[in-house]
Amino acid sequence: MAEKAPPAKVAEQLAAFYRRNGYVRRQNAKRLNKEGYMGYKKGDEIRLVVATKAELATVKKLLKAAGVRHGKPFAKAQQIAVPIYGRDQVARFLKLIGSRG
Repeated sequence: MAEKAPPAKVAEQLAAFYRRNGYVRRQNAKRLNKEGYMGYKKGDEIRLVVATKAELATVKKLLKAAGVRHGKPFAKAQQIAVPIYGRDQVARFLKLIGSRG
């Protein structure tokens, strides 16, 4: 069964949060080859950084509407980061917002 695309407004709002203060962290393939999985466990990740709890609630609601799973939000400096873990979820999010990351 094909996935239903989220409303365009959801994608636009998520793209705005990403462009404002989000970023992608990619797995370092050379380091993974050198150290192996037991020594280097980092993978692909997107972090959407928000300033307030209200923005956090909005981002979580938008991600749910888009069908994108996120990790547990955490404090980063004076802000809150909402992580999206995994190569598949990162690719799905970037495709949704129309970015190559």
